[in-house]
Amino acid sequence: MRRAPHPFTTRQLQYAVAVAEAASFRRAAVACGVSQPSLSAQIAQLEEALEVRLFERDRRQVRPTAAGAALVARARRVLTETDDLVDAARHLGDPLVGTLRIGVIPTVSPYLLPGVVRALRRAHPRLVVRWLEEKTDTLVVALHAGELDAALLALEAAPTNLDREVIGRDPFVLAAPNTHPLARRTTPVTASDLRGARVLLLDDGHCLRDQALALCAGARAEELDFRATSLSTLTQMVSSGAGVTLLPQMALPTESRRAAITLRPLADQNAFRTIGVAWRRTSPLSGALRTIAVTLREADLLRKGPSKGL
Repeated sequence: MRRAPHPFTTRQLQYAVAVAEAASFRRAAVACGVSQPSLSAQIAQLEEALEVRLFERDRRQVRPTAAGAALVARARRVLTETDDLVDAARHLGDPLVGTLRIGVIPTVSPYLLPGVVRALRRAHPRLVVRWLEEKTDTLVVALHAGELDAALLALEAAPTNLDREVIGRDPFVLAAPNTHPLARRTTPVTASDLRGARVLLLDDGHCLRDQALALCAGARAEELDFRATSLSTLTQMVSSGAGVTLLPQMALPTESRRAAITLRPLADQNAFRTIGVAWRRTSPLSGALRTIAVTLREADLLRKGPSKGL
């Protein structure tokens, strides 16, 4: 065990990470809420303590040296572990008292979040959740950086190095214009029924797009050039007659009320996404997050009533 004191502080590590991210001492100082001379002095002390030059400086920009880039990456990990230590201490008494930072993907938040908030308020009235809506890749980066405690997302798109708890399945259904031939079917839609169909999908970066694209590719459906940024836009485009699409069941009570569409179930038993909570394996909040996932699972938030056309 190391006995001698460390020759630097965690605050100096925070300054180094801020400079690397901002590529500027001035912008880093503003972000950290200190004067630029103070930040520069702390960086100089850190470089002296480590006996390594961390940054190249000129009048136009600041960039990490090769050694600096490697050490800043280590500093980020140290700061994440430090944040975890603080969180563990804060939550030792009761991990479900206080504030948690939880991300949620855009194809879940409008439809599931109101029920999630109500369920958590009833079960854990002293818990405060700060929500961040972003696409899966952004949420995963924030999780690993320690900027989020957990994320509510489709587990098919979650990296395997995250712990997770399932809340439930969210089946896909076909949405078609009321005048479309597929709208007249009374049986579940098969892959052969979709062959040659003109399909509208979400924009790149949405995990729902990747799942829907895989299903449509297997059915040899034709993807249209248009890429929607939300399920609401996608539904309205279908309503206009532009094509068909796949919608998650949780979105139907909201989206089917305001569009001239017909909904049909899919015959493929694997046409669903798994909604769950994911977090870092090293998180000291694992127990609390599992409890939250159980609370949401028992609330049966993914059960929906009958929707138009089904």
